[in-house]
Amino acid sequence: MTPAIANVVFSVRDYALNSADHSHVVSISVFVAVICLCIVIGHLLEENRWVNESITAIVIGCISGTIILLMSKGTSSHILRFDENLFFIYLLPPIIFNAGFQVKKKQFFRNFGTIMLFGVFGVFISSAIISAGSWWLFPKMGFVGLGVLDYLAIGTIFSSTDTVCTLQVLHQDQTPLLYSLVFGEGVVNDATSVVLFNAIQKIDVSKLNGWAAAHIIGDFLYLFFTSTALGIAVGLVTAYAIKELYFGRHSTDREIALMSLMAYLSYLLAELLHLSGILTVFFCGIVMSHYAWHNVSEDSRITSRHIFATMSYIAETFIFLYVGMDALDIEKWKMSKTSLWTVVGIDSTIIFLVLLGRAAFVFPLSALSNYLHKTERPPITLKHQIVIWWAGLMRGAVSVALAFNQFTYSGVTWDPVHATMITNTIVVVLFSTLVFGFLTKPLISFLLPRNVLDRRPTADLNSPKEDFTLPLLSMEESTTTNILRAKDSLSMLIERPVYTIHTYWRKFDDNYMRPFFGGEGPRR
Repeated sequence: MTPAIANVVFSVRDYALNSADHSHVVSISVFVAVICLCIVIGHLLEENRWVNESITAIVIGCISGTIILLMSKGTSSHILRFDENLFFIYLLPPIIFNAGFQVKKKQFFRNFGTIMLFGVFGVFISSAIISAGSWWLFPKMGFVGLGVLDYLAIGTIFSSTDTVCTLQVLHQDQTPLLYSLVFGEGVVNDATSVVLFNAIQKIDVSKLNGWAAAHIIGDFLYLFFTSTALGIAVGLVTAYAIKELYFGRHSTDREIALMSLMAYLSYLLAELLHLSGILTVFFCGIVMSHYAWHNVSEDSRITSRHIFATMSYIAETFIFLYVGMDALDIEKWKMSKTSLWTVVGIDSTIIFLVLLGRAAFVFPLSALSNYLHKTERPPITLKHQIVIWWAGLMRGAVSVALAFNQFTYSGVTWDPVHATMITNTIVVVLFSTLVFGFLTKPLISFLLPRNVLDRRPTADLNSPKEDFTLPLLSMEESTTTNILRAKDSLSMLIERPVYTIHTYWRKFDDNYMRPFFGGEGPRR
């Protein structure tokens, strides 16, 4: 190769690289500018009765995507492509970590049993209904070509809820029980959907039999508990390191940086070990807020809460914008060969199955929860049940990410059937967020007026049954006394299991955990 030709080749290569870098910078600049626009418009519409920030971000995303396509004459749809890796690795962790870090632990763990009923068993029930319904109804509409794993995956894809719209309307101080249930179910639901989705991917279709369900449940339980244990372990290690090293005497920045990076590391470790990063980083956030947050300086406490909340807010806005823009990716729409009426039928069927799947577990499990906790807390009223049912009707970015994981390869699909499922998923997400989200504020205002507070009756708050004074078994007392204490404790455990377990955990926490890992002083 002559020097002249070599110079030409290198010049062309450098020009191509510079063009690619310039295009990348342009796309990032557009996103940042539109996020700023969303923040401003969301602030101006904060008191609006019908619109919330999620709807605002999606609408602005669709408008921005349309403008970009028109300006590029339909040639720049690639910058609008949804990337599930970007979502799972960079955008989801700060949202879930902040949810765990900011959660009111007392309410969350007081209603932990009900939250797990909705967030775990509810997902299994909803997934089964959506999978079976789509398996039965899709071929009747002439939509064929999906396999067994595809139908099972569809159940988990559309069982993942997005409760952001509802949580933006509910008030944690006015409706603590309802807010705790909606918030807790939303986080656990997303984690369960992802874990169940990953468990389904391991199924061998050629050996699909009665043991397949047992394998799914076994894989799910393994992923659930190991992911939780990893998050707790990382949170405790971080708390102990901050307590012993006392970074705050030199720099509060180091404390916040260590907490942030350790939380992100817990998520990455879970993904590397093929566990659930959502569960891991959520419980890591809970443990850090319970121990590590009390070990840092006062400046770090204030700053950390605002930093984590800000990162979560930006990530949520970015996701809704991303989904809105990706709806304008013309390549997926061109790839789908399904007729318009078939697409409408598929979308209508999915939405109907989502409505049915939510109702199939919210109302029965609420009745079961009321029966099991009838002496411990106020019942979940019918109005509360309707709000919980409605809160889970909206689908979000997790559904889109799981759909891309199932039906595309690196965001691209050449199968018309799979392309149809991608476009249908986007349509369902947009429809549920815009329509159901649009009606959320009026519905909650009608069912739960501002002057109706979700307070526990005074008699229940002052009930002597809640003020447990029985200590743990003591080696300093006689065997007879300990036996009597154990008998009384067992009676309380049978009568009020949640409160009894919580009481003994508080004693163990005050006596053993806090002195070692740090935290606020013992609660008396």
